[in-house]
Amino acid sequence: MKLTEKMSYLQGLLDGLEIDTATKEGKALVQMSEVMHELVLYVEDLQSQVDELTELCDILDEDLGAVEDDLYEDDECDECDGDCDNCDDDDDDYDFDDDDDELYEVTCPTCGDTILLDDGMIEEGSINCPNCNELLEFDYDNLTIEDFEESDEEEEKKPDEKK
Repeated sequence: MKLTEKMSYLQGLLDGLEIDTATKEGKALVQMSEVMHELVLYVEDLQSQVDELTELCDILDEDLGAVEDDLYEDDECDECDGDCDNCDDDDDDYDFDDDDDELYEVTCPTCGDTILLDDGMIEEGSINCPNCNELLEFDYDNLTIEDFEESDEEEEKKPDEKK
């Protein structure tokens, strides 16, 4: 028997008792039955929502399985777990090696946050610090080789000064 059917049966029993609502006990019983009726309706609504979400999750799971099958269908054959010589080694198809781009560390003078920048970001001329939103401007046109060598020498001296 469903919860709504049980509540209807209980409501019928209470109606058959001809409860006197003028007494404290009668008022309490009627109020309890009304609260229980609302709770039953609320639980039924929640159950229908859970059923809908479960169905949606099942559909999404099937769709994701289909996408995985399409995406990984060439990675391994049906005869093994991907360990045989017949399986394709497609690791060379994807180049995730980004070592070609040099990264530069810039320290924000306001917050002290260290930011990694590539050539393209520096060539733009400025960037806002992601931590404090301070505008950081880059102008390296007037720098000479000596400026770079001085900064390298200063970096080399720092560890010695700490010792």
